[in-house]
Amino acid sequence: MTAASTFAILLGGTLAIDDRVRALTGGARAIAADGGIGHAQALGLAPELWVGDFDSTSPDLTDRFAATERLPFPAEKNFTDGELAIEEAIARGASRLVLVGAFGGARSDHALSHLMQAVALAERGFDVVLTSGTEEATPLLPGGLELDLPVGSLFSVIGFTALTGLSLQNVKYPLDNADIGFGASRTISNVAEGRVSASLASGRALVIARPHDFSGA
Repeated sequence: MTAASTFAILLGGTLAIDDRVRALTGGARAIAADGGIGHAQALGLAPELWVGDFDSTSPDLTDRFAATERLPFPAEKNFTDGELAIEEAIARGASRLVLVGAFGGARSDHALSHLMQAVALAERGFDVVLTSGTEEATPLLPGGLELDLPVGSLFSVIGFTALTGLSLQNVKYPLDNADIGFGASRTISNVAEGRVSASLASGRALVIARPHDFSGA
């Protein structure tokens, strides 16, 4: 996949920049959602578009990115700034979306919305990953998925529906064609023992990893 088709969507959640974040965003085009533009400079990204109602943008950011093209929206609208930024990236040819700053922040409803949007985007055929530097999330839909996580690091599979035929390999607690009820905690806090392989027969889920957390080893 070419870098030109990868877009970093800069969101307003927390961000701890490390080598994994830089690898995800290196060479990507960038679109910022409101206050998420605050991550641009530290990532070495120059957003080609700044989307939002700008209600969470400080005067300092307004001055610093005065030359960045803006797409303003009213505060009273039917979509979040993040969703608007994502759709602008898709309109510009995105096939891979890296949602930066997708976790944390002042609004847990926004963070949850990002997670759900990621699953919906994956169902539309887009390659999606969310990151805060501390956490990463990747949608898991029917089929297979492989994740390159540090050996000993924690991860969980969070089902947005009941899951059938879930298999996990190269992990401390493997599963083989397991059925997981909606809301069950059985798939919380597993440990990577190599390149994690996950497969699913039916359902929708996210794999949420903590690449620097070895507390479950």
